[in-house]
Amino acid sequence: MISQRARYAFKAMVALARARPGEGLQIRQLCEQEKLPRKFLEQILLALKNAGYVTSRRGRDGGYELLKPADTIAIGPLLRAIDGPIAPLPCLSRTAYRRCEDCRDEAHCEVRIAFSKAYAQYLSALETTTLAEVMRAAVDAEGVILST
Repeated sequence: MISQRARYAFKAMVALARARPGEGLQIRQLCEQEKLPRKFLEQILLALKNAGYVTSRRGRDGGYELLKPADTIAIGPLLRAIDGPIAPLPCLSRTAYRRCEDCRDEAHCEVRIAFSKAYAQYLSALETTTLAEVMRAAVDAEGVILST
């Protein structure tokens, strides 16, 4: 499961993607709009800023904005920026590979074999699905057409 932190990050990213270009959203607006706790959101936005997903401006007209278009933001890297490695086992991780301590032989490890195929499909979907696609799918499910 993804963490609550990742859920809040996705909600914030969707809200920022819906905002008009050049008009940032303030933390207060994000909290009210998405029902997010302020202290937690501040930490999340800092992590998203450090990962290169958002930028911020200070001042009365300041706020947070996406640095990249929503159709270029893949879900997998975004999830990693918030939660770290997403593999079910350390020996399957592409970004934080580590041999399992109790493993005698990775090539014949039943646990690794059991999860590797499902993880490969899961990872492929996360790496190729964009924030814009997710937003369009949510809108299509509602039967309402909005532009992203």
